[in-house]
Amino acid sequence: MKCDDSRELLDSYVDGELDLVNHLQIEQHLKECADCAQAHNNLVALRSAIADDSFYYQAPADLRARLRTSLKTTEPESRPASIWKWKWIPVLAVASLLVAVMLAALTLVRPSQTNEDLVAKEVVSAHIRSMMPGHLMDVPSTDQHTVKPWFDGKLDFAPPVTDLSAQGFPLTGGRLDYVDGRPVAALVYGRRLHVINLFIFPTQERDAQNRVLDRQGYNVIHWNKAGMSFWAVSDVNVGDLQEFSTAVQH
Repeated sequence: MKCDDSRELLDSYVDGELDLVNHLQIEQHLKECADCAQAHNNLVALRSAIADDSFYYQAPADLRARLRTSLKTTEPESRPASIWKWKWIPVLAVASLLVAVMLAALTLVRPSQTNEDLVAKEVVSAHIRSMMPGHLMDVPSTDQHTVKPWFDGKLDFAPPVTDLSAQGFPLTGGRLDYVDGRPVAALVYGRRLHVINLFIFPTQERDAQNRVLDRQGYNVIHWNKAGMSFWAVSDVNVGDLQEFSTAVQH
């Protein structure tokens, strides 16, 4: 996690309002970044100071009495209900019309999240979860002939499994995951000290070339081929991930 992302989520982290993935990411980042850790400590100290009763000032009794005396309640001037009704109906009608127009304009102008955006968010979250101890692989193996049959009976499709050791991306295993409302295959590859997760599942969409995305500091490449949707996610640089996607597709 980058420092800018950490600072944006720090208030929610202190308030205990983050989901598990972001909470664990910030917790790890605070262990590694002294500046963000200091910002966290400052925020905690500020909240503790504000909550301290010593900051509360109680006005003297005579001041409170004088204020109560000076505040005189006055009865609002009564007006016939019919006059109020006829005076304000046109105003309320115009206000309602303006609100309706504004809501319609916001609906048209505001960008909506596409399905690709939603799936990209899911695969990045799945990649982050896989980095937790014991979550990366269900079948650790560098042999594609061991990994591919392992999925038999666990999925309603057969994911293509290729060993890319010769291209610098050795296969290290696979696991079951859950993306876009269905079980998917997750193949795990290596690139030096980095992990690349390749999520595969069937799609009705036509073949599509690489689409490069950046989500939460992770690089994502998505493409469709032969009725399958492929999502490669990693913290490797974009060049390496593009090289990986090219190797998978050939």
